[in-house]
Amino acid sequence: MPTPPATSNPTSLRRLALTTALALVGVMPVAELGAQRGTPVLANEWEVPWGAQGRPRDPYVAPDGSVFFVGQVGNYIARLDPKTGQFTRFEIDPGTHPHNLIVDARGRVWYAGNQNGMIGRLDPATRTITRYPMPDPSVRDPHTLIFDARGNIWFTAQQSNAVGHLDTKTGTIRLVRTGERTRPYGIVLDSEGRPWFDLFGTNKIGTIDPATMELRLFTLPSERARPRRIALTSDDVVWYGDYSRGFLGRLDPKTGQVVEFAMPGGAAALPYGMASDDKDRIWLAENGANGARLVGFDPATNRFFSITPVGRAEVNTIRHMYFDRTTGLLWFGTDQGTVGRAEVSKPAPVL
Repeated sequence: MPTPPATSNPTSLRRLALTTALALVGVMPVAELGAQRGTPVLANEWEVPWGAQGRPRDPYVAPDGSVFFVGQVGNYIARLDPKTGQFTRFEIDPGTHPHNLIVDARGRVWYAGNQNGMIGRLDPATRTITRYPMPDPSVRDPHTLIFDARGNIWFTAQQSNAVGHLDTKTGTIRLVRTGERTRPYGIVLDSEGRPWFDLFGTNKIGTIDPATMELRLFTLPSERARPRRIALTSDDVVWYGDYSRGFLGRLDPKTGQVVEFAMPGGAAALPYGMASDDKDRIWLAENGANGARLVGFDPATNRFFSITPVGRAEVNTIRHMYFDRTTGLLWFGTDQGTVGRAEVSKPAPVL
């Protein structure tokens, strides 16, 4: 198969002015934002040259500052150079339909083969692919990947109702079953290396002891709760977006106590993509027929402090977000066919 050329499309760079709408009860008024916490600056979005139908998603910043992302439906891996707007496409196995990717310290791209039951590793320099098939063929849909402190990978497999661990040095994969129709989805790691994940088919949050692989579940108060994505603050408190009810939830793992905060968009907010930043603030994407909005929440005040529209005011979804601590930028892909970033936290100056 011929190698597709790199694509540079500077006219596709969509410059967006910051728009902050804060007309909701309990939200800080605009005048207080700049003085107290600052507002996110939606820097830009890039139109992906292979179209929205390929579903570009889950961008991740590589060590050299380039940004890799997957085309889930388009069945590709791609790289964006944010400085030039140049895109480069990497072909992968037919039928992979990658759901998510992460980039290691050597610049190698690890991606979830969501329809061919494997985790792939792409070397962008040589375009070589190394494949790690699931040891159990019934686990057919690796979903979301995350590195641990040793460079190994924890991952969810939604429809297969499993959470797994890949030793990246040996290729050994261990699997933990989470129960029928539990649908493990978003995943993060706490300061002790324990994975925490949403069980999207239930009203539960799960965690696994890395030493024993023992599964522990936390039940959320509402039977209707459906946690989809997840984030942690530096105190290892768990935050989740309740997709079905329009809430941001806070779970204290030490006590099991849950506190909920109604999303600015209400019951129809559909909170999906989610991340925490280096100031322990939570960022969520509200989605729907009238577009997507990036919403900021400050646990220090228990308030939503910013709302910023993303993209066109029509159907849009932001499925996953990644915060880059080096630059203070929050990266995301949209169902409108863009890769975007928002400046949510300025990095400390180098002394």
